[in-house]
Amino acid sequence: MSLLELKEVSAFYGRIQALRSVTLEVDQGEVVALIGSNGAGKTTTLRTISGLMHPAGGSINFDTRDITNTGPETIVQRGICQSPEGRRLFVRMSVQDNLLMGAYIRTDKPGIAADIERVFTLFPRLKERRTQISGTLSGGEQQMLAMGRALMARPKLLMLDEPSLGLAPILVETIFTIVREINAQGTPVLLVEQNAHKALEVAHRGYVLETGSIVKTGTGKELLESEDVQKAYLGM
Repeated sequence: MSLLELKEVSAFYGRIQALRSVTLEVDQGEVVALIGSNGAGKTTTLRTISGLMHPAGGSINFDTRDITNTGPETIVQRGICQSPEGRRLFVRMSVQDNLLMGAYIRTDKPGIAADIERVFTLFPRLKERRTQISGTLSGGEQQMLAMGRALMARPKLLMLDEPSLGLAPILVETIFTIVREINAQGTPVLLVEQNAHKALEVAHRGYVLETGSIVKTGTGKELLESEDVQKAYLGM
């Protein structure tokens, strides 16, 4: 059975239908990419999984439990954590305190300390900046902190929403290298990303979303080689 499974999920903003019978799954050990143009419904899909929106139809199962109408705080406790688009840091707090906020549902102090060191190993720049106010970090450093904060909850599934948005090309490479490393350490990743080429390079499988519907699925390699995907999303 899949770790995460969406079946025929539909969602609305008022009268506007944002998702139309979306079916997708993420298995243990996978990086799964969700690609599509602006307004396709990618962020809505993540918001629905994380409980910030409730679907109008369909079901969501995670780790053998139905979470279709579960609140966001319970979903975090069950093991789904998101690094949101736009980072959403606590900008007046230090790097270290932002990381501690990611562990707010935990009480195991030795484990929390060990995970902060794990984040600092993944993101050495954050270790150098640990006492710095997060609002003064560069865009790339803020993205690293948002990902590190999500990891502090020890997620069973990490959802990343546009991790490369607005970053310089060299930092984009760094971010995707770290996505691979996080996955290699045992954390499945659901990746929403405008940079379809990079997303599909790191993904085991991918889904293409257009106007709220899944129109294509396959391995990362298959989608990279697909003429339709190349024309629509890879600029070829």
